[in-house]
Amino acid sequence: MTASLAGTATLARLAVRRDRVLLPVGILGITLFAVSSARATLALYPTAASMDAGIKTIFASPSAVALYGPISDPTDPDALAVVKTTMLGAVLLAIFGYAVVRRHTRSEEEDGRFELVGAGVVGRRAPLAAAVGVAVCAVLLTCLLTTLGYAAIGMNVTGSLAAGAGWAATGLAFVGLTAVAAQLASTARGCAGLTMGALGVLFLLRAVADAGSGVPGWLSWVSPVAWTSKADAFGSDRIWVVLLGIGVLAACVALAFALLERRDLGAGLLPSRRGRAQAGRLLATPAGFSWRLGRGATVGWTVGMLIGGIVIGSLAKSALDMFKDPAIADLLAKMGGRVGLLSDVYLSTELGFIAIIAAAYGVTTVLRWRAEETQGFAEQVLATATTRTRYAAGHLSVALLGTAALVFVLGLGTVLADSVGGGTLGGAGRVLPAALVRLPAVWVSVGVAVAALGWLPRWTAAIGWGALAFFLVVGEFGGVFGLPQWLMNLAPFTHVPRMPVEPFAWPPAIALTAVAAGLLLLGVVGFRRRDVG
Repeated sequence: MTASLAGTATLARLAVRRDRVLLPVGILGITLFAVSSARATLALYPTAASMDAGIKTIFASPSAVALYGPISDPTDPDALAVVKTTMLGAVLLAIFGYAVVRRHTRSEEEDGRFELVGAGVVGRRAPLAAAVGVAVCAVLLTCLLTTLGYAAIGMNVTGSLAAGAGWAATGLAFVGLTAVAAQLASTARGCAGLTMGALGVLFLLRAVADAGSGVPGWLSWVSPVAWTSKADAFGSDRIWVVLLGIGVLAACVALAFALLERRDLGAGLLPSRRGRAQAGRLLATPAGFSWRLGRGATVGWTVGMLIGGIVIGSLAKSALDMFKDPAIADLLAKMGGRVGLLSDVYLSTELGFIAIIAAAYGVTTVLRWRAEETQGFAEQVLATATTRTRYAAGHLSVALLGTAALVFVLGLGTVLADSVGGGTLGGAGRVLPAALVRLPAVWVSVGVAVAALGWLPRWTAAIGWGALAFFLVVGEFGGVFGLPQWLMNLAPFTHVPRMPVEPFAWPPAIALTAVAAGLLLLGVVGFRRRDVG
């Protein structure tokens, strides 16, 4: 056993060194997201009396409970302060832990680095143990800092510990599940499919158990995603739920070690699916090839955006009752521009927030382009008659058309759900333009990642995700946090007309499109001038 773990500490230090940007950005980003949201909510609702009507209205809707999870104590301001970030933060933490484990297991193996590392004094289990160790430390540090942040802004200490414990339970469980998926899949893409598919299924199971009628209460305990709400922070404060995460982590790591011994280096226990004998005309073009590589992820993102639109539409009627509170109306005015009809302010705010997810899809598409390059596949394609410009255009077409499709599906889902609920938001003529007007800002976010790939390829992920996080915080929450206007102007989403609160305006749409086009062109020029790899 000791020999099989030889070199674990060295590989863990190497992983931390390689992730010197990813780890701090992920840890601090999730922490600041949770603590700043809680602080803003406490400022909005300083007493139980001031928040009572809002809680009863929004959480009377099964859609809200399915999305956010149940609230622990409707009489405690601290419970309201974390209710909107508890579930979302747990999902982000699960993805964070998954990303660290996959990067240092299946991705490293697929790139051929494991074979090089294994030639040294390194045990068979050391790379997996190091990856899991780094991911566990990242998850726990995020939970600890969030707990301290909650306590620092005056929230109950025991409840803060329970909130951190609930997050840890979910995050640790997905670190273990990713370790198993890395042994089953033969590619990094397959590992992503298994883990993210499991996350989606478990989230859906939790949503049905929490919001469905006639569903047995024990069903939600089956899903690790639900454990963060089962901690009942600022309610009964079940800190012990972290033991569930530790148990799943230990069982999954033991299983992953057992599976590791039963497979060959570079292979997975689940065989890769064979492709068709004849490629067909679609795969003969760079754009078709790029689409084929990412079609599974694109379908998944599309379904997610459709669900997001359905949630926006289904919550519209109950949310408008809650927004009669002057404090809520003031908050939405800061986030959504000048106050008009409350339905317009609600629609503008929610669409603007979720549309950023489409930008995240665009960034992942650019990162897939970069992965194809680092794994040596781009070099094989470029060895044919395909030029670098055509190759880049293929990936860009998927990123740009894919984001456009996601934004359209977001609006479509909102229209469908709202029409069932009585048409509170005004129908497709108001909803779809309000969604699509965000598209130029989304393309600017994609352009930043492409420019980084062209000129600073090693920093593509850090610049792409860092810029998107900055755009989210500054563009969507700058007014709430009282940030200076010059800083908010750096975010493209700040300049988007807040339809339907504001009328459509051509100048910002044209300017953002021009900036996006300039960034894309800059990235392509850089890609053509530099060495591949």
